[in-house]
Amino acid sequence: MISNDNIKAALTKVPAVTLGFWIIKIFATTLGETAGDSVSMSWLGETTEHATGWGYLIGTAIFSVPLVALIMAQIKASKFHPLLYWATIIASTTAGTTLADFATRSLFTKLGHVNQTSSYLLGSLLLFACVIGTLFIWKRTMGTVSVETVKEPRAEWFYWITITFSQTLGTALGDWTADSFGESTFMGLESGYVLGALVFVAMLAVVALLYRFTSFTRTGLFWVAFILTRPLGATVGDFLDKPIAKGGLDFSRPVASLVLLVAMGILIFALPQRAGKAH
Repeated sequence: MISNDNIKAALTKVPAVTLGFWIIKIFATTLGETAGDSVSMSWLGETTEHATGWGYLIGTAIFSVPLVALIMAQIKASKFHPLLYWATIIASTTAGTTLADFATRSLFTKLGHVNQTSSYLLGSLLLFACVIGTLFIWKRTMGTVSVETVKEPRAEWFYWITITFSQTLGTALGDWTADSFGESTFMGLESGYVLGALVFVAMLAVVALLYRFTSFTRTGLFWVAFILTRPLGATVGDFLDKPIAKGGLDFSRPVASLVLLVAMGILIFALPQRAGKAH
């Protein structure tokens, strides 16, 4: 006999928030960085002398097509499907990568003629406003922004819009932090990306401690952690594919993306995947 708890869990189309969830999420965000850079930087030439600054926006338009299609498939699905869910996360994080790069590297430098440092700040503030605005509208409309209530189309649209903006904000924060370190060194490594990654690991550790030892709102801590895993993935991804002269390992972006995709696939099947319980 099926219990009410099992029926409610079946209605929830997002995964339970477990350690496995966060591990796969970090791999997904790193993949989003290398895959997004593969299109906007390698294919559309945004790191070459022929860069126009608009390749990031073109890349965003390209990634928006599968993102919208996958969100619609996710909403249409009757229950949680791990592969569909994580494919949608990957689509949101790749679109977030190119959109963040447009906001922090092109939008204000092209239209406002500000320097790169100011562009990182303005772009991050704009994307932060988008995240807060979406959460505010979601809360006013549905009464809560808890992922445990994502069980009907309106809540799902809010969920995926918030996730995409949070992925975008996270990318901007990761790039801004790594750029702020410049040519600083750590344990012999001359890379702002390594230092940036350590900063976000430390911040995630603080969130974990708050979750474990305080009564802070679980919903708020979830969204903070969700945002912070994105800059961690962004800095790790940049460390993998940026030129050695800029503090990276200069791995091929497409090859790094493929390796991360395979690793993610293995983790999805190896780690427990179940729907979260609806409330």
